[in-house]
Amino acid sequence: MTTYALGLDYGTNSCRALIVNLETGAEVATCVYAYPSGEMGVVLDGRDPNVARQNPADYLAGLGEIVRGALAKAVAADPDFAPEKIVGIGVDTTGSTPMPVNKGGTPLALLPGFEGNLNAMAWLWKDHSSYAEAAEITALAEKMRPQYLAKCGGTYSSEWFWSKILHCKRTDPRVFEAAFSFVELCDWIPALLTGDPDPLTLKRSVCTAGHKAMFASAWGGLPDKDFLNALDPALAGLRDRLFDTAHTADVKAGGLSAAWAQRLGLPEGTAVAVGALDAHMGAVGAGCADGTLAKILGTSTCDLLVARNTQTLPDIPGVCGIVDGSVLPGYYGIEAGQSAVGDIFLWFTNNLVPEAYGTGPAMFDKLDALAAQMKPGATGLLALDWNNGNRCVLTDVRLSGLLVGQTLHTKPHEVYRALVEATAFGARMIIDRVRQYGVRVDEVITCGGLAVKSPFLMQVYADILNMPMKVAASDQTCALGAALFGAVAGGAFKTVEEAQKLTRTREHVYTPIPENIPAYEKLFALYTRLHDAFGLSAWSGSLANVMKELVALREQAR
Repeated sequence: MTTYALGLDYGTNSCRALIVNLETGAEVATCVYAYPSGEMGVVLDGRDPNVARQNPADYLAGLGEIVRGALAKAVAADPDFAPEKIVGIGVDTTGSTPMPVNKGGTPLALLPGFEGNLNAMAWLWKDHSSYAEAAEITALAEKMRPQYLAKCGGTYSSEWFWSKILHCKRTDPRVFEAAFSFVELCDWIPALLTGDPDPLTLKRSVCTAGHKAMFASAWGGLPDKDFLNALDPALAGLRDRLFDTAHTADVKAGGLSAAWAQRLGLPEGTAVAVGALDAHMGAVGAGCADGTLAKILGTSTCDLLVARNTQTLPDIPGVCGIVDGSVLPGYYGIEAGQSAVGDIFLWFTNNLVPEAYGTGPAMFDKLDALAAQMKPGATGLLALDWNNGNRCVLTDVRLSGLLVGQTLHTKPHEVYRALVEATAFGARMIIDRVRQYGVRVDEVITCGGLAVKSPFLMQVYADILNMPMKVAASDQTCALGAALFGAVAGGAFKTVEEAQKLTRTREHVYTPIPENIPAYEKLFALYTRLHDAFGLSAWSGSLANVMKELVALREQAR
Protein backbone atom coordinates (compact mmCIF):
# COMPACT_ATOMS: atom_id res chain seq x y z
CA MET A 1 0.00 0.00 0.00
CA THR A 2 1.28 3.45 -0.92
CA THR A 3 1.79 5.58 2.18
CA TYR A 4 1.97 9.32 2.68
CA ALA A 5 3.34 11.85 5.16
CA LEU A 6 2.11 15.25 6.22
CA GLY A 7 4.47 18.20 6.72
CA LEU A 8 3.34 21.30 8.63
CA ASP A 9 5.38 24.44 8.02
CA TYR A 10 4.84 27.49 10.26
CA GLY A 11 6.54 30.48 8.62
CA THR A 12 6.75 34.19 9.29
CA ASN A 13 3.66 35.27 7.35
CA SER A 14 1.69 32.05 6.90
CA CYS A 15 1.53 28.34 7.64
CA ARG A 16 1.10 25.50 5.16
CA ALA A 17 0.50 21.77 4.97
CA LEU A 18 2.10 19.45 2.42
CA ILE A 19 1.13 15.84 1.70
CA VAL A 20 3.91 13.71 0.18
CA ASN A 21 3.72 10.31 -1.53
CA LEU A 22 6.41 8.23 0.19
CA GLU A 23 6.88 5.91 -2.76
CA THR A 24 7.44 8.46 -5.51
CA GLY A 25 8.16 11.67 -3.61
CA ALA A 26 5.29 13.39 -5.41
CA GLU A 27 3.85 16.38 -3.57
CA VAL A 28 0.20 15.48 -3.74
CA ALA A 29 -1.42 18.53 -2.18
CA THR A 30 -0.66 21.71 -0.29
CA CYS A 31 -2.73 24.32 1.49
CA VAL A 32 -1.65 27.73 2.82
CA TYR A 33 -3.19 29.93 5.53
CA ALA A 34 -2.12 33.58 5.83
CA TYR A 35 -2.00 34.75 9.44
CA PRO A 36 -4.68 37.44 9.86
CA SER A 37 -3.15 39.34 12.79
CA GLY A 38 -0.89 42.37 12.48
CA GLU A 39 0.91 43.20 9.25
CA MET A 40 1.21 40.03 7.17
CA GLY A 41 0.96 38.01 10.38
CA VAL A 42 3.49 40.01 12.37
CA VAL A 43 2.24 42.14 15.27
CA LEU A 44 4.30 45.33 15.48
CA ASP A 45 4.69 48.20 17.94
CA GLY A 46 4.90 51.67 16.42
CA ARG A 47 6.93 52.86 19.41
CA ASP A 48 9.67 50.28 18.92
CA PRO A 49 10.73 49.02 15.47
CA ASN A 50 12.55 46.11 17.12
CA VAL A 51 9.29 44.45 18.21
CA ALA A 52 7.89 41.53 16.17
CA ARG A 53 5.32 39.23 17.76
CA GLN A 54 2.69 36.74 16.59
CA ASN A 55 -0.76 35.86 17.84
CA PRO A 56 -0.95 32.19 18.93
CA ALA A 57 -4.62 32.21 17.91
CA ASP A 58 -3.40 32.39 14.30
CA TYR A 59 -1.44 29.16 14.80
CA LEU A 60 -4.55 27.36 16.04
CA ALA A 61 -6.84 28.69 13.32
CA GLY A 62 -4.30 27.88 10.64
CA LEU A 63 -3.74 24.32 11.83
CA GLY A 64 -7.29 23.23 11.09
CA GLU A 65 -7.49 25.15 7.83
CA ILE A 66 -4.28 23.86 6.26
CA VAL A 67 -4.71 20.20 7.22
CA ARG A 68 -8.35 19.90 6.21
CA GLY A 69 -7.65 21.87 3.03
CA ALA A 70 -4.69 19.70 2.05
CA LEU A 71 -6.62 16.49 2.74
CA ALA A 72 -9.50 17.62 0.53
CA LYS A 73 -7.12 18.53 -2.29
CA ALA A 74 -5.25 15.22 -1.96
CA VAL A 75 -8.47 13.20 -2.19
CA ALA A 76 -9.38 15.08 -5.38
CA ALA A 77 -5.91 14.84 -6.92
CA ASP A 78 -4.83 11.28 -6.11
CA PRO A 79 -7.25 8.33 -6.40
CA ASP A 80 -4.91 6.21 -4.24
CA PHE A 81 -4.89 8.69 -1.38
CA ALA A 82 -6.90 8.34 1.80
CA PRO A 83 -6.30 10.11 5.14
CA GLU A 84 -5.66 6.80 6.90
CA LYS A 85 -2.64 6.24 4.62
CA ILE A 86 -0.77 9.12 6.29
CA VAL A 87 1.79 7.39 8.51
CA GLY A 88 3.39 10.40 10.12
CA ILE A 89 3.26 14.15 10.71
CA GLY A 90 6.29 16.43 10.92
CA VAL A 91 6.38 20.04 12.08
CA ASP A 92 8.76 22.90 11.39
CA THR A 93 8.43 26.48 12.59
CA THR A 94 10.35 29.73 12.84
CA GLY A 95 12.65 30.18 15.79
CA SER A 96 13.62 31.20 18.24
CA THR A 97 9.90 31.90 18.75
CA PRO A 98 9.19 31.28 22.44
CA MET A 99 5.78 31.74 24.05
CA PRO A 100 4.94 32.34 27.73
CA VAL A 101 2.54 29.57 28.78
CA ASN A 102 0.61 28.56 31.89
CA LYS A 103 1.03 25.25 33.73
CA GLY A 104 -1.26 23.51 31.24
CA GLY A 105 0.76 24.75 28.27
CA THR A 106 -1.76 27.35 27.08
CA PRO A 107 -0.16 30.55 25.72
CA LEU A 108 -0.93 33.50 27.97
CA ALA A 109 -2.13 35.51 24.97
CA LEU A 110 -5.13 33.16 24.74
CA LEU A 111 -6.14 33.68 28.37
CA PRO A 112 -8.45 36.35 29.85
CA GLY A 113 -6.57 39.41 31.04
CA PHE A 114 -3.79 39.09 28.48
CA GLU A 115 -5.71 39.71 25.24
CA GLY A 116 -3.79 42.05 22.99
CA ASN A 117 -0.73 42.12 25.26
CA LEU A 118 2.24 41.87 22.89
CA ASN A 119 4.47 40.46 25.63
CA ALA A 120 2.03 37.58 26.20
CA MET A 121 2.23 36.61 22.52
CA ALA A 122 4.82 34.55 20.67
CA TRP A 123 8.13 36.40 20.45
CA LEU A 124 8.89 35.95 16.74
CA TRP A 125 12.41 35.08 15.60
CA LYS A 126 12.89 38.53 14.06
CA ASP A 127 12.10 40.38 17.30
CA HIS A 128 15.23 42.35 18.25
CA SER A 129 13.85 44.21 21.26
CA SER A 130 16.19 42.28 23.58
CA TYR A 131 19.44 43.49 22.03
CA ALA A 132 20.63 44.94 25.36
CA GLU A 133 19.93 41.66 27.17
CA ALA A 134 21.76 39.73 24.45
CA ALA A 135 24.81 41.91 24.93
CA GLU A 136 24.57 41.38 28.68
CA ILE A 137 24.38 37.61 28.26
CA THR A 138 27.40 37.70 25.96
CA ALA A 139 29.43 39.80 28.40
CA LEU A 140 28.59 37.57 31.38
CA ALA A 141 29.30 34.37 29.48
CA GLU A 142 32.69 35.73 28.43
CA LYS A 143 33.55 36.06 32.12
CA MET A 144 31.79 33.03 33.64
CA ARG A 145 31.09 30.43 30.93
CA PRO A 146 33.09 31.06 27.73
CA GLN A 147 32.24 27.53 26.60
CA TYR A 148 28.61 28.60 26.18
CA LEU A 149 29.61 31.24 23.63
CA ALA A 150 32.09 28.98 21.86
CA LYS A 151 29.26 26.75 20.66
CA CYS A 152 27.08 29.62 19.40
CA GLY A 153 29.61 31.56 17.39
CA GLY A 154 31.01 33.78 20.14
CA THR A 155 28.04 36.14 20.54
CA TYR A 156 24.56 35.59 21.94
CA SER A 157 21.79 37.06 19.79
CA SER A 158 18.66 39.07 20.47
CA GLU A 159 16.86 36.65 18.15
CA TRP A 160 17.31 33.85 20.70
CA PHE A 161 15.57 32.29 23.68
CA TRP A 162 17.19 33.63 26.87
CA SER A 163 17.54 37.25 25.77
CA LYS A 164 13.84 37.40 24.89
CA ILE A 165 12.77 35.89 28.20
CA LEU A 166 15.00 38.23 30.18
CA HIS A 167 13.63 41.23 28.29
CA CYS A 168 10.09 40.02 28.98
CA LYS A 169 10.84 39.79 32.69
CA ARG A 170 12.25 43.31 32.80
CA THR A 171 9.66 45.06 30.65
CA ASP A 172 6.52 43.19 31.69
CA PRO A 173 6.92 41.47 35.08
CA ARG A 174 3.21 40.66 35.13
CA VAL A 175 3.55 38.43 32.06
CA PHE A 176 6.74 36.81 33.33
CA GLU A 177 5.24 36.05 36.74
CA ALA A 178 2.06 34.64 35.16
CA ALA A 179 4.10 32.34 32.91
CA PHE A 180 4.74 28.90 34.37
CA SER A 181 7.21 28.25 31.55
CA PHE A 182 8.25 29.30 28.05
CA VAL A 183 7.83 26.96 25.06
CA GLU A 184 9.25 27.27 21.55
CA LEU A 185 6.67 27.22 18.77
CA CYS A 186 8.27 24.13 17.17
CA ASP A 187 7.82 22.26 20.46
CA TRP A 188 4.31 23.54 21.12
CA ILE A 189 2.64 22.42 17.86
CA PRO A 190 3.63 18.71 18.20
CA ALA A 191 2.71 18.84 21.92
CA LEU A 192 -0.68 20.28 21.01
CA LEU A 193 -1.30 17.59 18.39
CA THR A 194 -0.35 14.75 20.72
CA GLY A 195 -2.42 16.09 23.61
CA ASP A 196 0.59 16.68 25.88
CA PRO A 197 1.18 20.45 26.10
CA ASP A 198 2.43 20.19 29.70
CA PRO A 199 5.71 22.20 29.68
CA LEU A 200 7.33 19.65 32.02
CA THR A 201 6.60 16.56 29.91
CA LEU A 202 6.39 17.66 26.25
CA LYS A 203 9.34 16.67 24.07
CA ARG A 204 11.68 19.56 23.28
CA SER A 205 13.71 19.92 20.09
CA VAL A 206 17.50 19.74 20.26
CA CYS A 207 17.50 22.00 17.21
CA THR A 208 16.07 25.02 19.03
CA ALA A 209 17.56 24.07 22.39
CA GLY A 210 21.08 23.83 21.00
CA HIS A 211 21.10 26.74 18.56
CA LYS A 212 18.98 29.19 20.55
CA ALA A 213 19.03 28.27 24.27
CA MET A 214 22.71 27.31 24.88
CA PHE A 215 21.75 23.68 25.51
CA ALA A 216 24.52 21.07 25.25
CA SER A 217 25.19 17.68 26.80
CA ALA A 218 28.78 18.80 27.48
CA TRP A 219 27.55 20.95 30.40
CA GLY A 220 24.45 19.01 31.37
CA GLY A 221 21.82 20.68 29.18
CA LEU A 222 20.71 24.26 29.73
CA PRO A 223 22.98 26.92 31.28
CA ASP A 224 23.58 26.20 34.96
CA LYS A 225 21.76 27.97 37.77
CA ASP A 226 24.80 29.90 38.95
CA PHE A 227 25.13 31.53 35.55
CA LEU A 228 21.40 32.22 35.24
CA ASN A 229 21.27 33.58 38.79
CA ALA A 230 24.04 36.03 37.90
CA LEU A 231 21.87 37.26 35.03
CA ASP A 232 18.69 37.38 37.08
CA PRO A 233 17.61 35.11 39.96
CA ALA A 234 14.22 34.72 38.29
CA LEU A 235 15.88 32.90 35.39
CA ALA A 236 17.51 30.44 37.76
CA GLY A 237 14.07 29.70 39.19
CA LEU A 238 12.61 29.31 35.73
CA ARG A 239 15.20 26.68 34.79
CA ASP A 240 13.39 24.05 36.90
CA ARG A 241 10.26 24.64 34.80
CA LEU A 242 11.97 24.20 31.43
CA PHE A 243 13.68 20.94 30.38
CA ASP A 244 16.69 18.70 30.87
CA THR A 245 16.38 16.57 27.71
CA ALA A 246 16.13 17.46 24.03
CA HIS A 247 15.47 15.23 21.02
CA THR A 248 16.27 15.00 17.33
CA ALA A 249 13.36 15.42 14.94
CA ASP A 250 13.24 11.78 13.87
CA VAL A 251 11.97 10.89 17.35
CA LYS A 252 8.25 10.29 17.79
CA ALA A 253 6.75 12.95 20.05
CA GLY A 254 3.60 10.88 20.41
CA GLY A 255 0.44 9.86 18.61
CA LEU A 256 -2.24 12.22 17.31
CA SER A 257 -4.78 12.80 20.08
CA ALA A 258 -8.42 11.80 19.68
CA ALA A 259 -9.53 15.44 19.85
CA TRP A 260 -7.20 16.63 17.12
CA ALA A 261 -7.79 13.51 15.02
CA GLN A 262 -11.47 14.40 14.93
CA ARG A 263 -10.81 18.09 14.21
CA LEU A 264 -8.38 17.36 11.38
CA GLY A 265 -9.92 14.26 9.82
CA LEU A 266 -6.94 11.99 10.49
CA PRO A 267 -6.66 8.66 12.33
CA GLU A 268 -6.09 8.81 16.05
CA GLY A 269 -2.58 7.71 17.00
CA THR A 270 -0.91 8.87 13.76
CA ALA A 271 2.78 9.39 14.58
CA VAL A 272 3.82 13.00 15.26
CA ALA A 273 7.54 13.76 15.12
CA VAL A 274 9.45 16.12 17.39
CA GLY A 275 9.57 19.56 15.78
CA ALA A 276 12.52 21.59 14.55
CA LEU A 277 13.34 24.93 12.96
CA ASP A 278 12.04 25.58 9.46
CA ALA A 279 15.41 26.19 7.84
CA HIS A 280 16.89 23.01 9.31
CA MET A 281 14.06 20.88 7.97
CA GLY A 282 14.29 22.85 4.72
CA ALA A 283 17.91 21.78 4.44
CA VAL A 284 16.82 18.15 4.72
CA GLY A 285 14.10 18.70 2.12
CA ALA A 286 16.71 20.25 -0.18
CA GLY A 287 18.97 17.21 0.09
CA CYS A 288 21.71 18.49 2.41
CA ALA A 289 24.76 16.27 2.82
CA ASP A 290 28.40 16.49 3.90
CA GLY A 291 30.05 19.21 1.77
CA THR A 292 26.77 20.64 0.51
CA LEU A 293 25.50 23.95 1.89
CA ALA A 294 21.73 24.28 1.92
CA LYS A 295 20.74 27.93 1.57
CA ILE A 296 17.17 28.92 2.39
CA LEU A 297 16.65 32.11 0.37
CA GLY A 298 13.71 34.12 1.61
CA THR A 299 12.97 37.28 3.57
CA SER A 300 16.14 36.38 5.44
CA THR A 301 18.49 33.49 4.73
CA CYS A 302 19.61 30.52 6.72
CA ASP A 303 22.68 28.52 5.73
CA LEU A 304 22.94 24.91 6.94
CA LEU A 305 25.87 22.54 6.75
CA VAL A 306 26.35 19.08 8.22
CA ALA A 307 29.46 17.18 9.25
CA ARG A 308 29.59 13.68 10.73
CA ASN A 309 29.72 13.69 14.51
CA THR A 310 32.47 11.05 14.51
CA GLN A 311 34.99 13.78 13.69
CA THR A 312 36.33 16.61 15.83
CA LEU A 313 34.85 19.88 14.68
CA PRO A 314 36.38 23.15 15.94
CA ASP A 315 34.27 25.98 17.29
CA ILE A 316 33.57 28.56 14.57
CA PRO A 317 33.29 32.23 15.59
CA GLY A 318 30.41 34.08 13.97
CA VAL A 319 28.06 31.19 13.21
CA CYS A 320 24.73 30.52 14.93
CA GLY A 321 25.87 27.38 16.62
CA ILE A 322 27.18 23.87 16.09
CA VAL A 323 24.68 21.34 17.45
CA ASP A 324 24.80 17.56 17.29
CA GLY A 325 21.67 16.30 15.53
CA SER A 326 20.05 19.65 14.81
CA VAL A 327 19.74 18.92 11.07
CA LEU A 328 20.46 15.22 10.56
CA PRO A 329 20.83 12.63 13.34
CA GLY A 330 24.46 11.49 13.47
CA TYR A 331 25.76 14.80 12.14
CA TYR A 332 26.72 18.14 13.59
CA GLY A 333 24.46 20.86 12.26
CA ILE A 334 26.18 24.17 11.52
CA GLU A 335 23.83 27.14 11.21
CA ALA A 336 24.55 30.60 9.85
CA GLY A 337 22.58 33.15 7.86
CA GLN A 338 21.67 36.74 7.09
CA SER A 339 19.01 38.77 8.89
CA ALA A 340 17.61 40.26 5.69
CA VAL A 341 17.79 39.38 2.01
CA GLY A 342 14.36 39.34 0.38
CA ASP A 343 13.26 41.89 2.98
CA ILE A 344 15.89 44.31 1.64
CA PHE A 345 14.55 43.99 -1.89
CA LEU A 346 10.97 44.46 -0.66
CA TRP A 347 11.98 47.54 1.34
CA PHE A 348 13.67 48.98 -1.74
CA THR A 349 10.80 48.33 -4.15
CA ASN A 350 8.10 49.41 -1.68
CA ASN A 351 9.75 52.70 -0.79
CA LEU A 352 12.26 53.88 -3.37
CA VAL A 353 11.40 52.54 -6.85
CA PRO A 354 9.25 54.85 -9.01
CA GLU A 355 5.98 53.70 -10.59
CA ALA A 356 7.61 53.74 -14.03
CA TYR A 357 9.16 50.38 -13.12
CA GLY A 358 5.71 48.82 -12.64
CA THR A 359 4.15 47.26 -9.57
CA GLY A 360 4.27 43.90 -7.82
CA PRO A 361 5.97 41.01 -9.64
CA ALA A 362 6.22 43.09 -12.83
CA MET A 363 8.46 45.57 -11.02
CA PHE A 364 10.85 42.81 -9.97
CA ASP A 365 10.85 41.39 -13.50
CA LYS A 366 11.86 44.77 -14.91
CA LEU A 367 14.50 45.37 -12.26
CA ASP A 368 15.93 41.90 -12.89
CA ALA A 369 15.99 42.42 -16.66
CA LEU A 370 17.69 45.84 -16.52
CA ALA A 371 20.16 44.83 -13.81
CA ALA A 372 21.11 41.65 -15.71
CA GLN A 373 22.20 43.74 -18.70
CA MET A 374 24.97 45.34 -16.67
CA LYS A 375 28.43 43.91 -16.15
CA PRO A 376 29.89 43.41 -12.66
CA GLY A 377 31.20 46.75 -11.41
CA ALA A 378 29.27 48.80 -13.97
CA THR A 379 26.98 50.36 -11.38
CA GLY A 380 29.85 52.00 -9.51
CA LEU A 381 27.96 51.07 -6.35
CA LEU A 382 28.67 48.93 -3.31
CA ALA A 383 26.25 48.16 -0.47
CA LEU A 384 26.32 46.54 2.96
CA ASP A 385 23.42 44.12 3.53
CA TRP A 386 22.73 45.05 7.16
CA ASN A 387 19.30 46.68 6.84
CA ASN A 388 18.07 44.35 9.60
CA GLY A 389 21.39 44.03 11.41
CA ASN A 390 24.06 41.38 10.87
CA ARG A 391 23.38 37.81 11.96
CA CYS A 392 26.66 36.29 10.77
CA VAL A 393 29.56 36.66 11.09
CA LEU A 394 29.39 39.79 13.26
CA THR A 395 26.16 38.96 15.16
CA ASP A 396 25.24 42.59 15.74
CA VAL A 397 21.65 43.76 15.33
CA ARG A 398 22.67 47.41 15.84
CA LEU A 399 24.39 47.56 12.47
CA SER A 400 22.52 49.08 9.53
CA GLY A 401 22.61 49.25 5.74
CA LEU A 402 24.95 51.33 3.62
CA LEU A 403 25.19 52.34 -0.05
CA VAL A 404 28.39 53.82 -1.43
CA GLY A 405 29.05 55.33 -4.87
CA GLN A 406 25.82 57.14 -5.74
CA THR A 407 25.92 59.91 -8.32
CA LEU A 408 23.33 62.18 -9.93
CA HIS A 409 23.06 59.55 -12.69
CA THR A 410 22.37 56.50 -10.48
CA LYS A 411 19.28 54.54 -11.56
CA PRO A 412 16.98 52.33 -9.44
CA HIS A 413 17.97 49.14 -11.23
CA GLU A 414 21.63 49.92 -10.51
CA VAL A 415 20.88 50.25 -6.80
CA TYR A 416 18.90 47.01 -7.00
CA ARG A 417 21.86 45.20 -8.54
CA ALA A 418 24.14 46.54 -5.81
CA LEU A 419 21.75 45.27 -3.14
CA VAL A 420 21.61 41.81 -4.71
CA GLU A 421 25.40 41.74 -4.92
CA ALA A 422 25.66 42.85 -1.28
CA THR A 423 23.56 39.90 -0.10
CA ALA A 424 25.79 37.58 -2.13
CA PHE A 425 28.92 39.13 -0.62
CA GLY A 426 27.40 38.58 2.82
CA ALA A 427 26.82 34.94 1.90
CA ARG A 428 30.44 34.61 0.81
CA MET A 429 31.65 36.00 4.17
CA ILE A 430 29.87 33.08 5.84
CA ILE A 431 31.30 30.46 3.48
CA ASP A 432 34.81 31.86 3.83
CA ARG A 433 34.47 31.73 7.63
CA VAL A 434 33.42 28.06 7.85
CA ARG A 435 36.04 27.03 5.31
CA GLN A 436 38.64 28.82 7.41
CA TYR A 437 37.79 26.35 10.19
CA GLY A 438 38.02 23.26 8.04
CA VAL A 439 34.42 22.72 6.96
CA ARG A 440 33.97 21.56 3.35
CA VAL A 441 31.70 23.57 1.06
CA ASP A 442 31.72 22.05 -2.41
CA GLU A 443 28.35 23.20 -3.73
CA VAL A 444 25.24 25.11 -2.76
CA ILE A 445 21.64 23.94 -3.00
CA THR A 446 19.19 26.81 -2.72
CA CYS A 447 15.50 26.80 -1.98
CA GLY A 448 12.83 29.40 -1.45
CA GLY A 449 10.97 31.77 -3.73
CA LEU A 450 13.96 33.89 -4.73
CA ALA A 451 15.87 30.87 -6.00
CA VAL A 452 13.02 29.96 -8.34
CA LYS A 453 11.85 33.41 -9.41
CA SER A 454 15.13 35.22 -10.13
CA PRO A 455 17.68 33.63 -12.48
CA PHE A 456 19.51 36.96 -12.36
CA LEU A 457 20.01 36.70 -8.61
CA MET A 458 21.11 33.09 -8.85
CA GLN A 459 23.74 33.90 -11.48
CA VAL A 460 25.10 36.77 -9.38
CA TYR A 461 25.42 34.38 -6.42
CA ALA A 462 27.15 31.73 -8.53
CA ASP A 463 29.64 34.31 -9.81
CA ILE A 464 30.37 35.88 -6.41
CA LEU A 465 30.59 32.55 -4.55
CA ASN A 466 32.46 31.04 -7.51
CA MET A 467 30.62 27.76 -7.02
CA PRO A 468 27.83 25.84 -8.75
CA MET A 469 24.37 26.76 -7.46
CA LYS A 470 21.60 24.17 -7.61
CA VAL A 471 17.91 24.77 -6.92
CA ALA A 472 15.79 22.30 -4.98
CA ALA A 473 12.98 20.82 -7.05
CA SER A 474 10.40 21.37 -4.33
CA ASP A 475 8.88 24.79 -3.80
CA GLN A 476 8.13 23.72 -0.23
CA THR A 477 11.41 22.27 1.04
CA CYS A 478 10.69 23.12 4.69
CA ALA A 479 7.33 21.35 4.61
CA LEU A 480 8.91 18.50 2.61
CA GLY A 481 11.64 18.08 5.21
CA ALA A 482 9.00 18.08 7.94
CA ALA A 483 7.06 15.39 6.07
CA LEU A 484 10.21 13.25 5.78
CA PHE A 485 10.79 13.45 9.53
CA GLY A 486 7.15 12.51 10.05
CA ALA A 487 7.68 9.51 7.76
CA VAL A 488 10.68 8.34 9.79
CA ALA A 489 8.81 8.80 13.09
CA GLY A 490 5.95 6.79 11.56
CA GLY A 491 8.24 3.91 10.56
CA ALA A 492 8.16 4.36 6.76
CA PHE A 493 11.98 4.77 6.69
CA LYS A 494 14.67 3.68 9.12
CA THR A 495 16.73 6.87 8.79
CA VAL A 496 16.30 10.42 7.56
CA GLU A 497 19.10 9.86 5.04
CA GLU A 498 17.07 6.99 3.57
CA ALA A 499 14.02 9.25 3.36
CA GLN A 500 16.10 11.88 1.54
CA LYS A 501 16.13 9.66 -1.54
CA LEU A 502 12.83 11.40 -2.32
CA THR A 503 14.50 14.83 -2.61
CA ARG A 504 15.46 16.27 -6.00
CA THR A 505 17.16 19.31 -7.54
CA ARG A 506 16.11 21.07 -10.74
CA GLU A 507 17.81 20.30 -14.00
CA HIS A 508 19.43 23.71 -14.52
CA VAL A 509 22.59 24.40 -12.50
CA TYR A 510 23.97 27.94 -12.28
CA THR A 511 27.72 27.89 -12.86
CA PRO A 512 30.14 30.82 -12.52
CA ILE A 513 30.79 32.90 -15.65
CA PRO A 514 34.62 33.07 -15.81
CA GLU A 515 34.83 36.63 -17.18
CA ASN A 516 32.78 37.93 -14.23
CA ILE A 517 35.07 36.55 -11.54
CA PRO A 518 37.92 39.18 -11.63
CA ALA A 519 35.57 42.16 -11.15
CA TYR A 520 33.73 40.44 -8.33
CA GLU A 521 36.99 39.58 -6.59
CA LYS A 522 37.84 43.30 -6.56
CA LEU A 523 34.35 44.25 -5.39
CA PHE A 524 34.45 41.63 -2.65
CA ALA A 525 37.76 43.02 -1.40
CA LEU A 526 36.10 46.45 -1.14
CA TYR A 527 33.04 44.91 0.55
CA THR A 528 35.32 43.22 3.09
CA ARG A 529 36.97 46.56 3.83
CA LEU A 530 33.59 48.21 4.46
CA HIS A 531 32.40 45.17 6.42
CA ASP A 532 35.36 45.31 8.79
CA ALA A 533 35.48 49.11 9.04
CA PHE A 534 31.85 49.46 10.12
CA GLY A 535 31.48 46.10 11.86
CA LEU A 536 34.66 45.64 13.90
CA SER A 537 35.56 48.09 16.66
CA ALA A 538 39.20 47.00 16.48
CA TRP A 539 39.53 47.70 12.73
CA SER A 540 42.29 50.03 11.61
CA GLY A 541 42.73 51.11 8.04
CA SER A 542 41.54 53.64 5.50
CA LEU A 543 38.40 53.99 3.39
CA ALA A 544 39.83 56.90 1.42
CA ASN A 545 40.15 55.05 -1.88
CA VAL A 546 36.90 53.00 -1.83
CA MET A 547 34.86 55.46 -3.91
CA LYS A 548 37.68 55.99 -6.38
CA GLU A 549 38.18 52.26 -6.82
CA LEU A 550 34.45 51.87 -7.48
CA VAL A 551 34.69 54.58 -10.14
CA ALA A 552 37.63 52.79 -11.74
CA LEU A 553 35.70 49.50 -11.81
CA ARG A 554 32.69 51.27 -13.31
CA GLU A 555 34.78 52.82 -16.06
CA GLN A 556 36.45 49.52 -16.83
CA ALA A 557 33.11 47.65 -16.99
CA ARG A 558 31.47 50.24 -19.22
